[in-house]
Amino acid sequence: MSQVHALSDDQVGQELRKMTAFIKQEALEKAREIEIKANEEFSIEKSKLVRQETDAIDAAHAKKLKQAAMSQQITRSTVANKTRLKVLAARQQLLDDIFEAASKRLAEGTKDAAKYRVTLKNLLLEGLYALTESEIQVRARKADYAVVNDAIKDAEEEYKKTTGKTTKVTIDEEDPLPEGSSGGLVIVGFQGKIDINNTFDERLLLLQSSGLPAVRETLFGKNPNRKFYD
Repeated sequence: MSQVHALSDDQVGQELRKMTAFIKQEALEKAREIEIKANEEFSIEKSKLVRQETDAIDAAHAKKLKQAAMSQQITRSTVANKTRLKVLAARQQLLDDIFEAASKRLAEGTKDAAKYRVTLKNLLLEGLYALTESEIQVRARKADYAVVNDAIKDAEEEYKKTTGKTTKVTIDEEDPLPEGSSGGLVIVGFQGKIDINNTFDERLLLLQSSGLPAVRETLFGKNPNRKFYD
């Protein structure tokens, strides 16, 4: 039977110190592990937060850039549209001025009686060929009645020579053209049911409508945006 020896106070103290040192060492190592793990988790969380904030800053920056680009594009488009409208307005004003000047010069076509007579004859013949009636009336300015009568004779003769038919043309003195008219005449047929407006004012309006594209092209060149032509 073995004999248990009692430990002396010094031995007990040494054992306690060993145990205390061991426990302390384990505690230090555990604390170190906890610290390392905490630092790792802190670094991970820090990186995550930094990445999130960086992404947020990048997104905000990209959004601001997009808004700035859009604002710049809108501003550029607005300026371009305003400029285009000003150019179009200036062009239209020039066209209006041209036709207004032409309108003021229409009356000059009646000053030379011989030329005016030929013009009236041709305008009347256009109506006679279109209506092909035996009796026709014309409306004209009272001031033009003399030269209109001469033009009527010329037109009747040429019409007969061309078609072999006769037609009687008379002036409708009950319904003259306004004295403010630039000249020309209105040919009336089918008992007043059909009239052909061959006044200078009306012909200018027709020219303004049909000839406007050609005038525009002459003044401003071809429209690069136009894809279709008649």
